[in-house]
Formats: sequence, structure tokens, C-alpha cells
Amino acid sequence: MSEQAVVVRDLEKVFTRRKGLQRRRRSALKGVSFEIERGECVAILGQNGSGKSTLVRLLSTLLLPDGGTAEIFGYDVFKEARAVRRLVNRVSVEASFFKKMSASENLSYAARFYGMTPRQTSAQIPEILGRVGFPPDRRGEAMENLSRGMQQKVALARALLTSPVLLLLDEPTTGLDPRSKQEVQSFVREIRARHDSTILLCTHDMKEAEELADRIGLLDKGELLFLETAAEVKARFGVETIEEAFFAATGRSYEDERTEEDEEREVFA
Repeated sequence: MSEQAVVVRDLEKVFTRRKGLQRRRRSALKGVSFEIERGECVAILGQNGSGKSTLVRLLSTLLLPDGGTAEIFGYDVFKEARAVRRLVNRVSVEASFFKKMSASENLSYAARFYGMTPRQTSAQIPEILGRVGFPPDRRGEAMENLSRGMQQKVALARALLTSPVLLLLDEPTTGLDPRSKQEVQSFVREIRARHDSTILLCTHDMKEAEELADRIGLLDKGELLFLETAAEVKARFGVETIEEAFFAATGRSYEDERTEEDEEREVFA
């Protein structure tokens, strides 16, 4: 296997929507290129609509690109998807589950997909659910009855159970209370230390990115503006905080979120 865990070259994704007789084309990613070393944790910052979730979905084989290439440990993400899926685990606020099945049943299914036996997981599943703060009395309840925060904990438990080589975290602490958020951040450090996992963390939380990642990138309107250490980013723009660097790079504050309505006005103007 290559020492490069992830190699992305000129990755592009365009979504098309209809509005009356008009078609709206939105470039979610515009020629994005970067590399992640094996064992590294890279954080990609970005507001809503910046392209973070699209990037994660592409790398986890859930979308096909409109241009460019991506490799994970030497495997072509789009031509060798089956091999890639066994190396990757995705944690997202939109994580996929069998909604009628319970948390424990979903974890058992995931374990079988990764080649684990019932004997291996019978004790591990309750232990791991406990470690992410999932209540014992709700482990038999259908996923569709759980809150987003509770489902997020199951997604994290699944990642911990299967020990992926590459962990794709898409807003992993969204919807969690402060204590659970701290537990998740500790989990990220633990899985990296214990399993030598490579981590791509997509988040809008600047503090979280700076505390967890070796390098920080910024996606803005589908473009990757930089990917450097926090110290290098601050030095590049001559500022003291990552938030100030965002303003220097984009000309607006990080809290100034873009909405779907903003994008439609630009496209159909």
C-alpha cells in the first residue's frame, strides 16, 4: 500500500436542478486537489454549502464525480469501489442505517460486512455503545425512533467497532450536547492512536479542527483555498486566529452563512 492514504486530483461535482423551464447548475466542487498521509488527521472547514459533504460522499463511493480522480491507499475510488468500501467508514449526520432495526442490530450487520464474527462482536457491541454514551435501555429500539444526536452516537460506535483504515467524519459532533461532543473528540484521538487510522474531518467548528487536526483546509464555494498547518495558515495571512484567516481569504466573516436562496439568486440572476 502507498504511504499516501488519500490522493485527490482536480475533483469536480456539478448538481443540476430545474426551476420552472430553467435548469440550475451548481458546482459543488471545483477542481479540488489534495493529499493525506497515512496516519494523518486533516480537517476541512467550510460553511453550509461549501462542498464538505459532497467531498465525503465522493470519497465514500456514494457519488460519482463529474471530473478528476481520487485514490484511497492506491485504489481508484470510482473504479474499485468495492475494495475502497472495506477501507473506509463514514460518520455523518446523514449516516445510513436500517431504520427499522435497532442500534445493536445495525452494528451487528456492519460487523459482518467487515468480516467480523458474532463471537467477536457479542461483547464488543455493548461495550462500544457504552463508550459513546448510548443508553442501555434504548439499544433495542428502532433507529427511526431515535434523535439525530442518538443516531450520531450509533454511527460513531460503528466506526469504533470496525476500526477503519480511513475514517471520514462529516460534522461528527453536530446535534450532540457539550459532554457528548467532548466524548466524540476523545474518541477521534483514541481511534487514531489505537488503530493508526487516517482521518478526514469535515466540520464548521474551528476550535475542533485546530485541536484535532495536523493540517487545516478551507473549502469555500467548492474551492479548496488552502490546506496547511494552523501555524502556517495564520502566518500566510498574518493573523492570530483561523477565523481571521477565513475572513482574509474570502472577504466575509465565518458566521455569514450562504443559503440555497443565495445560490439560486446568483445562478438565475
